[in-house]
Amino acid sequence: MPPAPGPSLPSTSGARWSVAMVGTRDGAVLVEHGPDLLLPSASVAKVFLLVEVAARLVDGRLDPALLLDRRAVAPVADSGLWRHLATDALPVLDLAVLVGSVSDNLATNVLLDAVGLEAVRARAATLAPGGSTLHDRVRDERGAGDPALLGEACARDLVDLFAGLGAGRVVGPQVSALVLHWVAANTDHSQVSRGLLLDPLAHDVPDHGVSVWSKTGTDAGVRAEAGLARGPRGSVAFAALCAWEPGVDDAARGEVLGAMAGLGTLLRGAVGTRPARR
Repeated sequence: MPPAPGPSLPSTSGARWSVAMVGTRDGAVLVEHGPDLLLPSASVAKVFLLVEVAARLVDGRLDPALLLDRRAVAPVADSGLWRHLATDALPVLDLAVLVGSVSDNLATNVLLDAVGLEAVRARAATLAPGGSTLHDRVRDERGAGDPALLGEACARDLVDLFAGLGAGRVVGPQVSALVLHWVAANTDHSQVSRGLLLDPLAHDVPDHGVSVWSKTGTDAGVRAEAGLARGPRGSVAFAALCAWEPGVDDAARGEVLGAMAGLGTLLRGAVGTRPARR
């Protein structure tokens, strides 16, 4: 059976899409559009850092209580909470939670400093045959000698990764469970997850029978989300990435986010819902 067409994906401002939704129990393709197209992924690629950190915690190379100091790296702005907090040092486990929940840029760079960017790239190479990876640390400005992108990804790689996390196959069951625990707290429901109609600040338990674990990414002219959703009807791994040329008023942004919400509505229908208890 061919995949469903899904909602219309706008192509204004040269928008390019990589989208896939796959049932994890039967492998049925629900939606597919350019699944092998590598696009800028913004912070979605931080999931490869989380896998590497989890692997080192499980095999003992990294102490979960080890305090890491933000003063060891250059300050960085945008997404995150740590730069607003008073404490300069936090344990590894807390930093992973910050990355998974609010995509904290400062926590990302501190963890990268601890495990090494090359190790994260090597981990990505084993998990993403289509070339999805984290290219660099987060920077406020990218110079001529810096990688052009924080990361890039294609939908097929990300769907396979999240399906593997859900099945406990990414490195092993303990590593998979840790990564899912961290991204379960993701507060960004502005993209595909928006269509699931969950509370973005409190969805660590099923709501109407629906649960989601996801990682999002946002940059100028980039929106991306990949994850796993479960409900009464089944489990679906999903990924949607879009890159476009932002204009002065960036009208394309609304069209892209609307299309992503439409994908989320389709996702909600695929996993099903359960009536609330009275």
